[in-house]
Amino acid sequence: MIEREGKSPDVADADAVTRAVLTASRVLVGISARSLAAAEDKVTLAQFRLLVALSAHGDTRLSGVAEILGVNPSTAMRMIDRLTAAGLTERQPNPANRRESLIHLTEDGHRIVDEVTTRRRADIAAIVSRMDPDQGQALVDALTAFAQAADEPAAPSTGPDAYPLGWADSTTR
Repeated sequence: MIEREGKSPDVADADAVTRAVLTASRVLVGISARSLAAAEDKVTLAQFRLLVALSAHGDTRLSGVAEILGVNPSTAMRMIDRLTAAGLTERQPNPANRRESLIHLTEDGHRIVDEVTTRRRADIAAIVSRMDPDQGQALVDALTAFAQAADEPAAPSTGPDAYPLGWADSTTR
């Protein structure tokens, strides 16, 4: 519910906001699905999530991958095995602990993440370009407030993580 200073929560406003966010999420899910379609012959959505996690975090232990994705280590290992067989990830000994491996993206793995991200960004930019500039600023303000309410850290405006695809926990490696 939305609570304004000195006013009681307004259920009607909360419902309107919820409907608007759900509608926008359908648009964003559609953009996400289309952006991944070209890579679907190579990776599933779940595997792509793993590639994004590695792209965001760099070399990561199996337990870190499992924690980032919210899956069991055995599930993460099966995904990594498939991605390694496809040439999208590799395992290397962890220099800090030779008994464990670090998983990292290969050049092909980085390429898939970059291509999907570029398509997704272009689709979103095309939609945003059709908005009035004041509406665009209102959207920035609203989405920033939404992300802050969800305790999601802001994405940097430049660099490789400028357009992250989610599913990351900066405390896990």
